[in-house]
Amino acid sequence: MTSTDHAAMAMVTTLFFMWGLLTSLNDILVPHLKSIFDLNYAEVILIQFCFFSAYFIFAIPSGKLIEHTGYKRSMTAGLVTMGLGALLFIPAASVPSFPLFLAALIVLAAGMTVLQVSANPYVAVLGPAKTAASRLNLAQAFNSLGTTIAPLLGSLFILSSAPKTSEEMRAMPELARNAFRLHEASSVKLPYLGLALTLMLLGVAISKFNLPAFAAVRRGGAAISGVKDSVWKHRRLVLGAIGIFVYVGAEVAIGSFLVNYLSRPEIGAMSVKTAARYVSLYWGGAMIGRFIGSSVLQKVRTGTVLGSAAIAAFALVTMSMLNLGSVAVWSILAIGFFNSVMFPSIFTLSIEGLGPLTEAGSGILVAAIVGGAIIPELQGVFADRIGIHHAFLLPALCYIYIAYFAFYGSRSVRVESLETA
Repeated sequence: MTSTDHAAMAMVTTLFFMWGLLTSLNDILVPHLKSIFDLNYAEVILIQFCFFSAYFIFAIPSGKLIEHTGYKRSMTAGLVTMGLGALLFIPAASVPSFPLFLAALIVLAAGMTVLQVSANPYVAVLGPAKTAASRLNLAQAFNSLGTTIAPLLGSLFILSSAPKTSEEMRAMPELARNAFRLHEASSVKLPYLGLALTLMLLGVAISKFNLPAFAAVRRGGAAISGVKDSVWKHRRLVLGAIGIFVYVGAEVAIGSFLVNYLSRPEIGAMSVKTAARYVSLYWGGAMIGRFIGSSVLQKVRTGTVLGSAAIAAFALVTMSMLNLGSVAVWSILAIGFFNSVMFPSIFTLSIEGLGPLTEAGSGILVAAIVGGAIIPELQGVFADRIGIHHAFLLPALCYIYIAYFAFYGSRSVRVESLETA
């Protein structure tokens, strides 16, 4: 990599930090809004459902935006859109209204989708192909720095008081209940206003920065040696998209329920505010793992590292479900360390060898982040029915698939197509 490439890498890495920070703040919004609006698990997890559904909705349009405007302008547009979404938290808190909070999250996630579709492949091509996984792991480490800091900031600024139970909320007179909701919802105003201004300024900085230009390729199909190629003929990409779906779903599901899980009397018996700080350990483990993984992936086959991490994560989820107290607490938190290498490893394995179809493949992989909407919602339904402790069976199954992809599915075999050239 040249000095220009290193400077570009440093600038783009700030985007990974910012979307990590904002994504992890959702883990604080879940227990906060659950208390304010007296929601059950399935209802409050609509926060993650709306947020990550935006990836599915906006991923393909984001790819087309990159194709027509280039990486730099797309990154700028993504940051500005995220800033607008953060600003919408202010009227949502002023009402306060849970649907308005969800609408703000959708706008925020739409901008973040543009960043994901542009920044991940940009980092992958910003240097030698053989070190793409290592480079993306390094960028994702700073994403994890954002996810580590967010719960600490959230516990300080947002979770300002102990939440009330459903029984306490229902026992309050209507006027008192409305006053409580307004007071508690207002705690998000200052943090999200600060984030909105930061995102806008970062958008200006990116627009002025000299990023090396890479031509965006045509999406959908490409003519290679007279044969029309398609991303859907690439078995590794298709299986990798499922891998992204289940990985993001598992990671978000665990993170979303950690505060409520750790505060259970039989698990951690912590206050909600204390539990929020422990969430930083979950994301902090991912940060440490990514810095280590960036080095390890230069020497060890990506599939081997990915598969080993998935097996370890499965073992830790199982251990947490089968135990109580400190064993259940620390085994679930330790999963963050092994999650660390999964997204960049699945991503780079999936787009390897796509050539002119890289952008199309990237769009599909980012659309698969919708797993962060569906799997946590399913876990919320399970938590309401069988208890939050045993609902972690769903992430455990996700890690089994990731191990399969790492050891077998990532082999370079093309899907047979019935299409004629």
